[in-house]
Amino acid sequence: MNYLLTGEESERLKFRRVEENDFKDWLPLFKEKKAALYLGMDMNLSSKELCEKWFEKAFYRYDNDKGGMNVLIDKKTNKMIGQCGLLVQDIEGEEAIEIGYAILPEYWGKGYASEAAQKCKEFAFENNLREELISVIHVGNVGSMKVAERNGMTFFKSMDEYLGMPVNVFKVSKNK
Repeated sequence: MNYLLTGEESERLKFRRVEENDFKDWLPLFKEKKAALYLGMDMNLSSKELCEKWFEKAFYRYDNDKGGMNVLIDKKTNKMIGQCGLLVQDIEGEEAIEIGYAILPEYWGKGYASEAAQKCKEFAFENNLREELISVIHVGNVGSMKVAERNGMTFFKSMDEYLGMPVNVFKVSKNK
């Protein structure tokens, strides 16, 4: 099943697959101290190592039909501003589709995550990929929780341990 939004657009953004040559543009995310923590990654790794792990996971997802992140390109500047996508996740033994998002620090607070997440939700529901979608968010990541709420999601449950971190799970239903 194709969970990627390749070729899709929102008001300000174009969506495309992650490519190997995106590495240097994505590296600044991992220079932000809390990025690794909020993404459930090993905080002892260097920025470069974290970015390498991110790319390994992105290509693994593509190759194994596990959904994946899409690079978000600003239509005006043609620059990468972040990544967002539909991710196949295992939540306590149940397969779910997560709307995941990460925005480069210089673009935080400009509504890009909300815009991209809303496009992912619309795409998933219009293509009947699932009746419900989730977002799994580190308990300290208030900004991402606000994005989930702006995307029509409501708090579903807390988990003490998911990818080595405590998280809150937000959920939205198609019929809502």
